[in-house]
Amino acid sequence: MTREEVLDLLRRVEAGALPAAAAVREVERHTFEELGFAKLDHQRSLRLGFPEVVFAQGKSDEHLREICARHLDTHARLLVTRLEPARYAALAAALPAARAGRYNAVARTLAFGLEQAQARGLVLVVCAGTSDLPVAEEAVETARLMDCRVELVADVGVAGLHRLLAHMERLREARVLVVVAGMEGALPSVVGGLVRAPVIAVPTSVGYGASFGGLAALLAMLNSCAPGVTVVNIDNGFGAGVAAALINNGPAGD
Repeated sequence: MTREEVLDLLRRVEAGALPAAAAVREVERHTFEELGFAKLDHQRSLRLGFPEVVFAQGKSDEHLREICARHLDTHARLLVTRLEPARYAALAAALPAARAGRYNAVARTLAFGLEQAQARGLVLVVCAGTSDLPVAEEAVETARLMDCRVELVADVGVAGLHRLLAHMERLREARVLVVVAGMEGALPSVVGGLVRAPVIAVPTSVGYGASFGGLAALLAMLNSCAPGVTVVNIDNGFGAGVAAALINNGPAGD
């Protein structure tokens, strides 16, 4: 249930068009829905300004289809993450409503309700190399669905800093930056030393053996000497996108 839907209920009660008890029942109906194998949180949008997000990895095709179908019966917005192309094809074949969403094969995301999203502020997603694009694109799709204006600057890693410096104007215009890097994870520190805005660093599992699946980048980012750099977990583009949107949109989405 959205904030607007709750306000509409209150207005109808105030106008005498809806009994108070009926309004209470309507709110209670939108708490969570028991599916047996899952509990859909229908009030997440009301609490957080963003609906339930479905993490597809590890779910059966049947469970994924049922969760998406039941959610879309009530809500216009939905984000499915870690949805591989083959699983998206299976979902779209079994659930016609899935074809109405926008699938990003690089990000492995399926987004519904983007036509309702507003474009506030500027979240700039910066990634070191094209191998980091799946994580960066996940952050882009997440922040965009959360009412942010989002731009992507790709392939500007420290192996060629002149590529990053060519985008200084955009870097300084951003309200918040998400910086995605694997290998040694140096890019967030570089960006953090150039801008006034908050920097959310995302280590990726990209790299050779000594990168330890992203651990080297994670530790480097946690030890950044640039102030204002915060770090999310390895490959967590979704978490970075949410954090960036919360900063960009301000309290209560203002």
